[in-house]
Amino acid sequence: MQVDIDTVTVEISGTRLVEDVSLRAGSGQVVGLVGPNGSGKSTLLRCVYRALRPTAGAVRLDGDDLLAMNTRESARRLAALPQEAVAEFDFTVAEVVAMGRLPHQGAVARDTDEDRRTCAAALEGAGAGHLAHRGFLTLSGGEKQRVLIARALAQQPQVLVLDEPTNHLDIAQQLEVLSLVRASGLTVLTALHDLNLAALHCDLLHVIDGGRIVTSGAPHDVLTPVLLADVFGVRAHRVPHPETGAVQLLFDRLPTQ
Repeated sequence: MQVDIDTVTVEISGTRLVEDVSLRAGSGQVVGLVGPNGSGKSTLLRCVYRALRPTAGAVRLDGDDLLAMNTRESARRLAALPQEAVAEFDFTVAEVVAMGRLPHQGAVARDTDEDRRTCAAALEGAGAGHLAHRGFLTLSGGEKQRVLIARALAQQPQVLVLDEPTNHLDIAQQLEVLSLVRASGLTVLTALHDLNLAALHCDLLHVIDGGRIVTSGAPHDVLTPVLLADVFGVRAHRVPHPETGAVQLLFDRLPTQ
């Protein structure tokens, strides 16, 4: 499924957080948003998963206006893992994942055999099948993230929106989570802080600064020393990954004038 963000602007309390942003995530692509803190990445993604209504512009899924859909229909097409995803009560992992089936159930939500099979497959696919009977609040950060991704997969969407999915994860967990997302085959739109992870796992990158896209393209073309100095205020040295050939970055401070 193709995602189009069409000239989206977000203004809150007189402050323009996102201005005239347009981008496309093609079917099956992993598209990354990168930029400094406060650049507008999360605000833009909140418009995509309907936590925020844009002041102007539209988000379209295969050409259909997202806001014209009812919430059940949009939830069948798109699942999200926001930064603030938490569970207030100590549900079991199986119960948390089962919440992903709600868009496919009727007014009286009852799990069917198909629901249970779908949830079990999602947990196994996320490498979390052994956690099914654990309390969600007893899990480590990496385990929780796997369970929340399993919940999103159990939703059987065509689009997955992830806001900083590797926050608070150790290095192995970061690589595992992004590899899992990559292997899902879904259209993925994600905000990432770690530019090296973005370069390894994303097909396209959009660099956002001050609420605007300043450049877009393949990671090798986008992550240049000039751009990284201008947008992130660091000096970057580019090296190829020894196995994949993807651009990787070494950083140090810009020299003082």
